[in-house]
Amino acid sequence: MAGHKGFLDHYHELIGTWTRKLRSRQQAEDLTHDAFVRVLETSREQVDQPRAYLHQTARNIAVDGFRREDRRQALEREALDEERGASDDPEAYVHALELADSVERALAELPLNCRRVFVWQKLEGLTQAEIAERMGLSKNMVEKYMIRTLRHLREHLDVSAR
Repeated sequence: MAGHKGFLDHYHELIGTWTRKLRSRQQAEDLTHDAFVRVLETSREQVDQPRAYLHQTARNIAVDGFRREDRRQALEREALDEERGASDDPEAYVHALELADSVERALAELPLNCRRVFVWQKLEGLTQAEIAERMGLSKNMVEKYMIRTLRHLREHLDVSAR
């Protein structure tokens, strides 16, 4: 823990900065907690500028949160639009439900890392570089997981369409 002392010196500063930006002390405390957890989980023994590293980590977490919220709202709007359209074409609505169920079953057959990459990229809108950083993998490995997942989905959905 001694190596992390430099980070702890900036705890209250980070809360203050993010309370002003988010206009919510509770959200700032949550963000600060998440940033410290991420920093403490990384295996970096020596960070030259703990303050800058901690602030960048908090900024990355905040941006991820905003992206997830934007994507969640977009998905909710799409779902509402689909529900409105379902009354116009009940067959298409039932087909969409069956397709969603098939995709869910196919994803469940894959390893956890493949599912994470797919969800984070396709549903939460993260880039492969962001996913690689989050998972501690190379961007190339993230791409391989996505290719494997898409291939599996294509094969599974082709079979179930017949």
